[in-house]
Parts: sequence; C-alpha cells; structure tokens
Amino acid sequence: MIRLDIYGAHTRLGSSLCAECPHGPAGCCVSPPPVDWSDIGRMVALGGRDFVLERIRAGHLVPSDRGLRIRRVKRRESSSEPMRNQCVFFGRGGCTISPDQRPATCNYYLCEDAYTEGGAGRGTPEALFAREAHELLRDHYTRWDDALTALIRSNHPEGPTWDAAFLDWLGQTFVELVEASGRAFERLSTAGKT
Repeated sequence: MIRLDIYGAHTRLGSSLCAECPHGPAGCCVSPPPVDWSDIGRMVALGGRDFVLERIRAGHLVPSDRGLRIRRVKRRESSSEPMRNQCVFFGRGGCTISPDQRPATCNYYLCEDAYTEGGAGRGTPEALFAREAHELLRDHYTRWDDALTALIRSNHPEGPTWDAAFLDWLGQTFVELVEASGRAFERLSTAGKT
C-alpha cells in the first residue's frame, strides 16, 4: 500500500513494503542520498539551521562540492548479522530524524518494488499519483539544485562558509525558488485531493 502526505514541495511518499524491505532491514538507508543545496535550504527553511550546524560539527554531515553528504557507519541488525554500512541516522526503528531534517529524496523516493506492491501495474490511483508526485518533486529539486549551485559558485567562489549567515541565505533563497514554482505544486495539491 502506498501512502501520500501532500505538503507541496515537502510532500512525502511511503509504502507498507518499506518496513519489510526485501533488500534488508536498512533498505535504501544503506546508501543515503546526498544532501544537495536545495535539501539544505529546505531544512533551514523548516527551522533546521541549528540541526545542520550541529550535525556538521558532529561529523554526521560532511561538506561536499554540491552540499553535504551523510556519513555512513558500520552496524549490525543482530548478533548473527554481518556488519553493514548504513546511514548514520538509521536506527532499529528506521530513520531517527524527522522528515524536515532529511534530504527530500528520503521523503519522496519509492523503489520499483514499492510501486509494484502498491498496485502501479493495476492502475491503483495512489500508486499512479505517487509516481507523478515523485517525478514532479525530483524535477523541481534538480532545477533548484542547479540554480543554487550557480548562485553559490558566483557568490562564494572560495566555497561556502558553513555558518549561520550562509545557511540563512540558503534557506531564504530556497523559499524564493519554491514560491516561484508555486503553480506546479498547487497542481500537485489539487491532484492529490481527487
């Protein structure tokens, strides 16, 4: 079963299959996505500036040329399991951080198995709408990343300072990009209600 929580640019998709992932207990979390510029801007816009700064200081988020990357750590699910790499934020019950603190990909990505189990091949409306929402979100976050990358290279040729002022600017710029894309997300909200 596929679940959609419609929040415009912050829309979340979920599947009952995730809790029983056929690829192992950590599922997608064995390879966390990058935290791109738009993800950081989104986190800051949702009140997570201090979270980002704290996680950088703790070494959980590591600066990269396109934003941040999430550190992976070796853990085992039980004493009989081998040690496996997984996202530093993954715990026994799943993700240990709120959806507002995750890369957007973590909130809207579903694997093909989830779409199949959710009825995409049978034309189940939730599954078909989830695919549409996924594509819309992926396309917009890609565009926003490209725009933010160009602005950061122009405004910070030596690289970002990774301080409160930089993050506040990134959060505000992200909000402006989302507002400029508002009509697309109005469509998403309208489609989700039918």
